[in-house]
Amino acid sequence: MATILIIDDDDAFREGLAETIQDLGHTPLEVRSGEEALERLREATPDCIFLDFRLPGANGIAVLESLRGTVSLQSVPVVMLTGHATSANTIGAMRLGAFEHLTKPVGRDEIAALLKRVLAAYPVTPPACTTSAFADETPSREPQLLGVSEAMRDVQKRLGRAAGTSSTVLITGETGTGKEVAAQVLHRASGRASGPFVAVNCAAIPEDLLESELFGHGKGAFTGAHAERQGRFEEAHGGTLFLDEVGDMPLAMQAKLLRVLQERQVTPLGLNRPIAVDVRVVAATHRDLPGMVAAGSFRQDLLYRLDVIPVHIPPLRERVADILPLAEHFLATSAATREPARKHLSADAQRLLAAFAWPGNVRELANAMERASALAPGALLTREDFAFLFDTAGNAAAAIPAHLAELPLNDALAQLERALIARALALADGNRAEAARRLGISRQSLYTRLTNLGISSTTVDTEG
Repeated sequence: MATILIIDDDDAFREGLAETIQDLGHTPLEVRSGEEALERLREATPDCIFLDFRLPGANGIAVLESLRGTVSLQSVPVVMLTGHATSANTIGAMRLGAFEHLTKPVGRDEIAALLKRVLAAYPVTPPACTTSAFADETPSREPQLLGVSEAMRDVQKRLGRAAGTSSTVLITGETGTGKEVAAQVLHRASGRASGPFVAVNCAAIPEDLLESELFGHGKGAFTGAHAERQGRFEEAHGGTLFLDEVGDMPLAMQAKLLRVLQERQVTPLGLNRPIAVDVRVVAATHRDLPGMVAAGSFRQDLLYRLDVIPVHIPPLRERVADILPLAEHFLATSAATREPARKHLSADAQRLLAAFAWPGNVRELANAMERASALAPGALLTREDFAFLFDTAGNAAAAIPAHLAELPLNDALAQLERALIARALALADGNRAEAARRLGISRQSLYTRLTNLGISSTTVDTEG
């Protein structure tokens, strides 16, 4: 039996959560604010804390910072709660060591499973409590890695945890999924935020210039080197170096990069003096690096050095829940920058966007929203305003995405089946009976496919 402190000013939610916790055999304690929580924590230390993001006075992040600044409370697991999850509050919570970040409403089964994990990972400890002042709230204006799906929430949580370290991070994902945005978010959430963020596209720089680009050169090091030049590693000193498309780096440069990562110093071309660099490296690629290792085109030892904290960003077709929120975001951004008034999506346009495969991922969606917004005559965007996504026969303009064409047939069919089922469920608002009708299969066939493909579903089967 554990003692659980609930900090939430929503009386109905707090009381319901307390009742659930009590039914599960634990002891709930209830407070409405961070200040009340500190008063209660002077008396006893709970085994777990449920902390709402929005509170009167100091918000949940400020409360969490205060808890983490108190020695006796640093080891108490904290579960953050929010009615509207954003990448900023998710990453901020995980960076400060939150155990989990949940979006309201939260079901009984989810609470039971979470408490089981929490209490297995954190044994009960009864140290005396001390307090510290709340930190001032500083609203973030930094770009967010947008996404409301569980897949993107997991990405945000992992970035938040990685932000509290200086470990090398490898971000993988298809082109257009937002790998550089993820790297920027990680940098700005980390302790290196005041330092520079330097990005290098390894695929865009000729092989004979890449070494100079990364490590710098001395005057006269090669023809045209009229002056000494600082490399990108030195430019990123104290900050983050983002190596985009690292899978395209030539083998000879891979060996030199490995040496720099091991020794934490660079030697510019034409100079004999090594220069120490304090840089966090974040690499990204759309390529299959383990496959390249097997083929001999990428160094295994370098992969080990880069893949300390892996972060995979799923393609947009695998996170259908993100499509419409992203589309609305791009419309709002367009209105804020150049449009006289924000445009909106009609119901048929929403259905079309949710069902489209988006082979170019978020980048393609952003382009489509800008194009439709700029060319549509009215304030309401309809299906016809997105006709450019289809060919003259009415088929999707990218019927066979390149990533599927490169796969073995069975693997390609499995991925396509997964995407079609996910879209059907999204268009049916989670109703599996309706999704089966859209797919032209029986409900039992859909259940079997969900199981075989490892797709979880908590929806209710109804005919209406």
